[in-house]
Amino acid sequence: MEAARFSTKEISKLPDQPGVYRYFNADDVLIYVGKAKSLKKRVSSYFNKLSGNSRKTRRLVSEIKAIEVTLVNSEFDALLLENNLIKQNQPKYNILLKDDKTFPYICVSNERFPRIYSTRKLIPSLGTYFGPFANVKAMNNVLRLINSLFTLRTCRYDLSEDNIQKEKYKVCLEYHIGNCKGPCEALQTEADYLKDVDQAVHILKGNLSLPKSFFKEAMQEAAANLEFEQAQKFKDKLELVDKFQSKSIVVSPKLADIDVFSIISDEKFAFVNYLRIKNGTINLSITHEVKKKLNEADEDVLSLVMVQMRDKYQSEAREVLTNVALDIPADNFKVSVPQIGDKKKLIQLSLKNSLFAKKEKYESLENVKDKGNRVLKQLQADLQLKELPTHIECFDNSNIQGTNPVASMVCFKMGRPSKKDYRHFKIKTVVGPDDFGSMTEVVGRRYKRMVEEKQPLPKLIVIDGGKGQLNAACDALKALDLYGVIPIIGIAKRLEELYFPEDSFPLHIDKKSESLRLIQQLRDEAHRFAITFHRDLRSKNSFNFELENVKGVGRVTVDQLLKHFRTMSKIEAATEDQIAAIVGASRARLIKTYFQQKKEAN
Repeated sequence: MEAARFSTKEISKLPDQPGVYRYFNADDVLIYVGKAKSLKKRVSSYFNKLSGNSRKTRRLVSEIKAIEVTLVNSEFDALLLENNLIKQNQPKYNILLKDDKTFPYICVSNERFPRIYSTRKLIPSLGTYFGPFANVKAMNNVLRLINSLFTLRTCRYDLSEDNIQKEKYKVCLEYHIGNCKGPCEALQTEADYLKDVDQAVHILKGNLSLPKSFFKEAMQEAAANLEFEQAQKFKDKLELVDKFQSKSIVVSPKLADIDVFSIISDEKFAFVNYLRIKNGTINLSITHEVKKKLNEADEDVLSLVMVQMRDKYQSEAREVLTNVALDIPADNFKVSVPQIGDKKKLIQLSLKNSLFAKKEKYESLENVKDKGNRVLKQLQADLQLKELPTHIECFDNSNIQGTNPVASMVCFKMGRPSKKDYRHFKIKTVVGPDDFGSMTEVVGRRYKRMVEEKQPLPKLIVIDGGKGQLNAACDALKALDLYGVIPIIGIAKRLEELYFPEDSFPLHIDKKSESLRLIQQLRDEAHRFAITFHRDLRSKNSFNFELENVKGVGRVTVDQLLKHFRTMSKIEAATEDQIAAIVGASRARLIKTYFQQKKEAN
């Protein structure tokens, strides 16, 4: 299928037919994929009556520079194509289905004498995969049942006909304890082995009735041949299958193969539960969380997710039940919304799972929020603050060996870093390594500006240092008439002591307390931020300083070289002609002479 491309001014030329549309931005990056019964009407709806669209949709429309459309035969074909394109390209404005990539599968290998084993890597060329299993315990129960019922090999030998004839392998312990019949030494034929594999595959597909019939017939045949010991073995296996089936949730023996989907959603998330019914038994129940990028309707979200989940879990059910009506004219299954009876109860059960997933999601979000509030409340109590410290700022100085003195300020809001509010300071008024003077300067500059711009002041100031640094910061606040308005403390590194202004004795908070950890996090972040800035500044200045020592080379020349070559080593490695192309022949000669003399001196 070829895609036709249109500009946003050519929407009227779009066909009034079902298909898939794709939006591209100015960089020709795919940003959204959608399906439609009528491409012309659906795409036009994005550009008409924008006031009725959500803010997110208006933002999407503002980025659209080109539109591609692909015509298909039906809306269901459009849904399948949309699903494939979203999975391949992951456009930023399409819904995000959180994938369970770490969930395990059961693989039936493509080898001669196939193995059945669990794996977390899905490589289709290696075999047929069943799953993924949301519950590892359930998967292990299935494998345990298969290993109890059938004598399948667990070794990784290459059991080609040639290798077996050459007697390349010997039977292992599994053969001697009765878990394998020794196909590696030709003690079991491939045809006999594949009978067990076929029955195991039926179990993996949830068709327990076929293995039950197989063991029942084998038991009766053995009994008729007076092989009572063998008949007892088949009876034990039949009971194992019955026992395994009894552990599953039996819905109704009248129900055959059915897929059940339910959706609960809000503005940000949708929760889709999937129940797979096989022979009246629920053999899979899983709920997926969907992050909504636009204001998608439940019908659109469920249609897309349903196709993905049926494909992922290899469902072939002809009947699909949902809690919202879906207009999907598919050939291989029928969608309905049951109103009464056992099928209605299945929808209610699925909805219960969707609601539980939603509750768990928002409880976890609340727990994160509550933890932040709890720590702030603890800090408020420990420091005896009048207000909850929802906005905290922390200062630190950095000057190594007295060079390039700088300072940093980091900001935490609601107990979390607010990096957009971080600030660097170059010390302007203080000469030499004067930490106290530097602290007075940066604190004064910070809050003088906040007052002038009428910005909200912090609820707490933290100074990285002891009494001396704290007093210097207090001097700055006094000059601005903010002393006593904003609570301020200092934290000393050695014993993690907290100092208050005009208090001779430090406060010791429990070393394991969350409030002290928050202050330490602030202090460490401010220190990291200051050191990084100081290192960058010192590196740049040392570079400039070295080249500016060359007579005839000034700041402009240094900047030109730095812009072109980026590093000192690249300038030093450059030829005289390469440097001359940037700064001229005379300066290039001076610079190369300088590097040559430096090399000889070393």
